[in-house]
Amino acid sequence: MISLQPSKGHLLIAEPSIIGDVSFNRSVVLLADHSDQGSIGFIMNKPLDYVLSDLVPEVEAEFKIYNGGPVEQDNLYFIHKIPNLIPNSVEISSGIYWGGDFSVVSDLIEKNKITPNEIRFFLGYSGWDAEQLLQELEANSWVIVKNTYEKNIIGKSYDTFWKEKMIELGGDYLLWSNAPEDPSYN
Repeated sequence: MISLQPSKGHLLIAEPSIIGDVSFNRSVVLLADHSDQGSIGFIMNKPLDYVLSDLVPEVEAEFKIYNGGPVEQDNLYFIHKIPNLIPNSVEISSGIYWGGDFSVVSDLIEKNKITPNEIRFFLGYSGWDAEQLLQELEANSWVIVKNTYEKNIIGKSYDTFWKEKMIELGGDYLLWSNAPEDPSYN
């Protein structure tokens, strides 16, 4: 049963039942957009072994890159909380913004005017066609929660993010918070 409806800015917490799904196992996804046409989000807790300078050599910066999801993984996306510095940003909610002028971002990074706690970069995104996310919710693949971190989610540590959400959900989820990622290790 769906208790909270999907909305821009909400978090999708992967149910423990999606074990084996390479993209979404133990994921926490920030919904950047949700409408009748579909949904877009970014996985907040799946860092890759890349930094920004690996993908954009002209920007000498060690900003970590995250796996945003399985769609368009050859494209770089970003969310941030500094719309006053980055033109053409689109507000997701609660002071979190998506995209903007990347040449300005590059310049700000070079001048040390942006920190990793203000911006997060992703390869790819998570996308759902119209009704697809609702079907996954009805199949109990996700739990929707409000983003209580608001814009500070951008600097949130990824290491224990999913586990923390399992503990917050309580009940049967507490058991999953300490389970190994691969149940065959049990």
